[in-house]
Amino acid sequence: MSNPLIEPQDLKSLDSGAIVPIDTRSPEAYAAGHLPGAINMPEIFTFLATSTPEGLAELEQQFSDKFGAAGLDGEKTAVLYEDAMDTGFGQSCRGLFLLEHLGYPKDKISILHGGFQGWVAAGLPVSTDTPAPVAAAFPLDSGASDVMLDKDDVLAALSRDDVVLLDVRDVDEWIAESSSPYGKEFCPRKGRLPDAVWIEWYRFMKPGDVARFKSPAEIRAECDSVGISPNSEVFLYCFKGARASNTLVALRSAGIENVRLYFGSWNEWSRDPSLPIEEGLPFVA
Repeated sequence: MSNPLIEPQDLKSLDSGAIVPIDTRSPEAYAAGHLPGAINMPEIFTFLATSTPEGLAELEQQFSDKFGAAGLDGEKTAVLYEDAMDTGFGQSCRGLFLLEHLGYPKDKISILHGGFQGWVAAGLPVSTDTPAPVAAAFPLDSGASDVMLDKDDVLAALSRDDVVLLDVRDVDEWIAESSSPYGKEFCPRKGRLPDAVWIEWYRFMKPGDVARFKSPAEIRAECDSVGISPNSEVFLYCFKGARASNTLVALRSAGIENVRLYFGSWNEWSRDPSLPIEEGLPFVA
């Protein structure tokens, strides 16, 4: 099982020279307090990508430069975090997806379970210092991973019975009332990818003082409700790949490994009128 989650106390016990903490929150939140030694990289959340060759080339250039500037050299472990697992919309997990797509070793990428709030709740130290990392040559190898799906991969999967297309957007997007988290009319079309099943991304987490992912058994039970088993091939999408990245981490933590992600997601798909969608309610009113 390639569980990428790391608990706050386990992170605290690691050699600080072997890790690069990456804070995906806003600059304002970072300035108010962050993990010691953390590098602020809000672009992990804000960058909107397309799956065209030009769009992917821009993504790969921008983030290999940024991760290299943070000191990621292929040996150090990136530990990404957001404020909390249920409020950051999967932004730290989006960073995991980006690193994996860029070819960074999977065993050198971790997500701080519980996020910054989990760290604080554990009574661990917070800093307001801005570190000066030693830049490194980032080991870019975008051919090393197949985790990235483009719109052609998804279009081809619509006719496949052996792939489960999982929509994890918020309910108002799933029922075609809103086109995005940025506003109901942000995208030109509202709806769903044809034959997709739906589990709202929040359902993989337990609320509380510190939100955490559910247990592997509980996550598998949620997946079973839409026909996903540990042996399923799953294609994920949301609006821009953040909430779907959160789900990617959740499924992996539960031993569901054959999971790939359409990073362009609804933001890209809805803007191409040649691509099919389902509109209106996903049930008979």
